Amino acid sequence: MERRKVVIMGAAGRDFHNFNCLYRDNEAYEVVAFTATQIPDIDGRVYPPELAGALYPEGIPILPEEDLEKIVRENHVDEVWFSYSDVPHSYVMNKGSQVIAWGPNFGICSAARTMIPSTKPVIAICAVRTGVGKSQTTRYVSRILKAMGKRVVAIRHPMPYGDLAKQACQRFETYEDLDRHQCTIEEREEYEPHIDNGFVVYAGVDYEMILREAEKEADVILWDGGNNDTSFYRPDLYITLVDPHRPGHELSYFPGETNLRMADLLIVNKVDTAEPEKVEQVMANCRMANPDARLIKCRSVITVDQPELVKGKRALVVEDGPTLTHGGMSYGAGWFAAKNAGAAEIVDAKPFAVGSIAKTYEKYPNASAILPAMGYGEVQVRELEETINATDADVVVEGTPIDLQRIIKVNKPIANVNYELEEVEEGVIEEMIKKLLA
Repeated sequence: MERRKVVIMGAAGRDFHNFNCLYRDNEAYEVVAFTATQIPDIDGRVYPPELAGALYPEGIPILPEEDLEKIVRENHVDEVWFSYSDVPHSYVMNKGSQVIAWGPNFGICSAARTMIPSTKPVIAICAVRTGVGKSQTTRYVSRILKAMGKRVVAIRHPMPYGDLAKQACQRFETYEDLDRHQCTIEEREEYEPHIDNGFVVYAGVDYEMILREAEKEADVILWDGGNNDTSFYRPDLYITLVDPHRPGHELSYFPGETNLRMADLLIVNKVDTAEPEKVEQVMANCRMANPDARLIKCRSVITVDQPELVKGKRALVVEDGPTLTHGGMSYGAGWFAAKNAGAAEIVDAKPFAVGSIAKTYEKYPNASAILPAMGYGEVQVRELEETINATDADVVVEGTPIDLQRIIKVNKPIANVNYELEEVEEGVIEEMIKKLLA
């Protein structure tokens, strides 16, 4: 039987997972290409034969999404599968309308059918948008489990931006592991907080392999979701975070709404900094879309380690990159921290931006008031450093989850921002975890 030809639209993460779960070694289909977008410089590579399997001895090309029509027409493609996250519903269907007009079927892979079952209890922490507070929630849950005497291993949503074969299964326990794997700033932002809290974190490309390795040293697997993607593992407790700073997004973004509807526990985070009417709007949407889920409010408590450096000074605020780019936010924890610490002014870095940092501002004008910590490669890290050092400010308020001074040399004092989850009604999360593990 002639194999049906497939293209998987992705961003170096969910696309590879969908292939591994549904198409690898499946003789009914031929995946002719992955397409890539969202992340800089991830196209032009090949999904290697070591990961693609025996049906693809030369691997599978990863091509720019802007070439999708050409790929579809030249290869007589039968099916196109949308496989990346944190985009509006309208965006998904605009892509679908284009594909359907060109001739192929257009679809989205099932979340449930791409969830790998584990031999250990799995707690999944997901969200409706990037930048809502998954990392702080993961740390909070990790500490609860640690206090219960459980060995916790976190598995992070993929960010394989380098050599895919070498990144098939990565284990991080120390900062030296981060250096050895040549992690980008974006990877460090997700891995370092786990290391700082004394937990091992895995990530990579082959999430079946990763899970089996993690199970060897874990009592509980903690899925640390990325963007607003669904869990790669079948969860025993599904936690989804919702952001009242972006009310309505919980019902209008893909696949955030899926996370909303699948959750056992819905956390409306940042209620301490959001307008009360927006909190209520989000709560009402949660009750409507998933009335069976437990619904709670949480605060994101923001502190600065050296507020005296900020008070009365001109501050350059550096924030987590993805939160400001495809997350669409205009500010984050660093902005609130600078305001709360009494900064005289938050300095605009745009006039001082160079190279890819300047291009980031052009592409994401929502980030104009602060500096996104972009660092997807050595050149971009160097341009971030140049931009920070050139900016006319007295102090850097660092709202990223990492210590940038481990990576770049800054000519200004740095005040680091910490943000931790705090339940308005204490004990609910622990209660649900204990019930799961009883």
